[in-house]
Amino acid sequence: MRRDLTEMTALPPASQSDCGDRRANVKDHALDRAAQATLAVATSGISPASICLAWLDWALHLAVAPGKHMDLALHAIQSGPQDLVAPTVDPRFRAPVWDRWPFCAYRDAFLHVQEWWQDATTGILGVERHHEQMVSFLARQMIDPFSPSNFVLTNPVVLEAAIYSGGANFTAGARNWIDDVETFFARSRGEPARQSPYVPGRNVAVTPGKIVWRNSVCELLQYSPSTGRVAREPLFIVPSWIMKYYILDLQPHNSLIRYLVGEGYTVFAISWRNPGAEARDLTLNDYLSQGLLEALAEARARCGGEAVHAVGYCLGGTLLAIAAAALARAGRAGELRTVTLLAAQTDFTEPGELGLFIDASELAALDALMWKQGFLDGAQMAAAFQMLNARDLVWSRMMSEYLLGHRSKPNDLMAWNADTTRMPYRMHSEYLTQFFLHNDLAEGRYCVDGRPVALSDIEQPMFVVGTERDHVSPWRSVYKLHLLTHNLLTFVLTAGGHNAGIVSEPGHPGRHYRRATRVPGASYRSRHAFFEESAVQEGSWWPCWTQWLRDQSSGVVDARTIVEELGDAPGAYVLEP
Repeated sequence: MRRDLTEMTALPPASQSDCGDRRANVKDHALDRAAQATLAVATSGISPASICLAWLDWALHLAVAPGKHMDLALHAIQSGPQDLVAPTVDPRFRAPVWDRWPFCAYRDAFLHVQEWWQDATTGILGVERHHEQMVSFLARQMIDPFSPSNFVLTNPVVLEAAIYSGGANFTAGARNWIDDVETFFARSRGEPARQSPYVPGRNVAVTPGKIVWRNSVCELLQYSPSTGRVAREPLFIVPSWIMKYYILDLQPHNSLIRYLVGEGYTVFAISWRNPGAEARDLTLNDYLSQGLLEALAEARARCGGEAVHAVGYCLGGTLLAIAAAALARAGRAGELRTVTLLAAQTDFTEPGELGLFIDASELAALDALMWKQGFLDGAQMAAAFQMLNARDLVWSRMMSEYLLGHRSKPNDLMAWNADTTRMPYRMHSEYLTQFFLHNDLAEGRYCVDGRPVALSDIEQPMFVVGTERDHVSPWRSVYKLHLLTHNLLTFVLTAGGHNAGIVSEPGHPGRHYRRATRVPGASYRSRHAFFEESAVQEGSWWPCWTQWLRDQSSGVVDARTIVEELGDAPGAYVLEP
C-alpha cells in the first residue's frame, strides 16, 4: 500500500515558464539581500516603497481631478449628522449614551471626517485598484487613533463607569497596562510566556488517540474509535501549518474531531512540526510530498488500502487541492474518495484584506525579513492581522482593558490563537509569491515535480465550506472553485468567521448556513445568486456534512484498533513552542 512517491515523476518536466518561474533573470546579490534585510527588520517587514508608490499614484491622479476636488469641498461643507451612516453600525458608538450632547457632536464630527477621507481616497479615475485600497487603509489607520471612544473625557461610557465605580475602572485598567508591559518586555528578553490555562493534552486536544507515524515535517494521529462499527473509508484531516491542528480538537463539547469519531469514522489528522531556522529551505512541495502524501500513504496502509475522505482546512485545504490534482494527473485519483475544503482558497485574486500586503515590493521586503531570520514568526503574523483590523483588535481592546478595566476571560479559542507557529522562509515565500501575487494554482502554472497541475482534473465529489465573516479566506474567493472544476460540488456558507465558523458545533447559538450543490455539466451560478437563492438553514453545518459523508461512503466495517503506535495524542510536535 505504501507506494513509492516517485511514481508522480513519470513524465518529463515542463519548461520553467509553465511552472510560473519569474525569477530566473533576477540576480541574487548577497549585498542586496543584507541591505534589504536590514531595512525589513527596521520596518517590521513593511515596504516603504510600496506605501510611497501607492500614495504617489493617488496624489498625482487626485491633483488632476478638479471635479473630485469640488465634490470633496461640497462634502466637507454640506454633510450633516443626517447624512452619516447610522452610528449604531460602528460598534464603538452603539451604546445609547453616545446620543447625548456633547458626545453625539464628538461622534458625528469624527464620523464626518472618516467618511470624508473614505471619499477622498476612493473613486479617482486612473488610480490602480491595489494602490487605492492601500491608501484608503492607511487613511483609516491615521484617523482611528483620534476616535472620541479612545479618550476618557470624550467617551461617555468610560465616564459613566468611572462615576459608578468611583474610579475603580482606572485602577483596574492601570493593572492591566502594567501586566501587558511586563509581558512585552519578558518576551523581548526571550523569557517563556506565561502558562496558558488551556494546554494541549490536558484540557484541549484531549480526544483519545495515538501517534502512529512521524517524520521531520509532521506527525500522524489516529483517534481511538468510540463506536463498534465505522465507515469503510477513513477521514484524513490536513490542517494548516499556519495554525496548530487542535483548532479542530478543542474541548470535548466543540471538538470537530471528537464529533467525527462519535459519528462512526476512523479519523486521522496531521500535526505539523513548528519549524525553526533549521527548516529555512523547506519548500511547499516538501510539505506536499514529505507531509501530506507520506502521511496519506500511512493512513491508507493502516486501513487496508481504502480510499480516504480527505479534509483540508485553510492552507491545508489549498495543499489538499494540489494533492488531489497531482494524484489525478498521476492516475492515482482512487486514493481519495471525497475532498472537503474548509475555508480554503484555490483562486487568490480576491484574498480580502490580506491583499493589502501583497505586491512585488511588499513581498520583497517580507522575503528579506524571512531570509534574515530563516522563518516568519507567528507573532509577526499576528501583528499584521492586528493592523488589518486595528479598530477592533487594537483601539477597542485598549479602550476596554485600559479605560474600562475589563479583561477578556480566556477561552479555548483565544488560547489556541495565542499558540502561534512559524513558517519556513522558502515555503512561505513560495506560498505568497506563487499564490497571492501570481495566482499560479488557479491559472495552471503551479508545478508538482516539474509539471503543472490543474484543479479541473479533480473528479471526486467535493464539499466546500466558506464562512460569512472570513477575513483570511473570504467566502467569495472560496466560491471561485466553481470556475476551476466541473465535478459534483456542494458549497456551504456558514455563519461566523474563519475559525468560529468552522468550530460550529451542534447547539451553538446563532448558527445558520446556506447550501447548494453543483452537478457536473450544470451552468455556473454567481455568488450573488447563490446567496439570494439558497435558503437559510438554522443550526450547525456539521450534521449536514456528516450526512453527506455517509452518502459518499461505501458501507461500514468493524471499528479499527490502533497498532504500532509511538505514543499518546496529541503528540510531541503540538507542544513545541
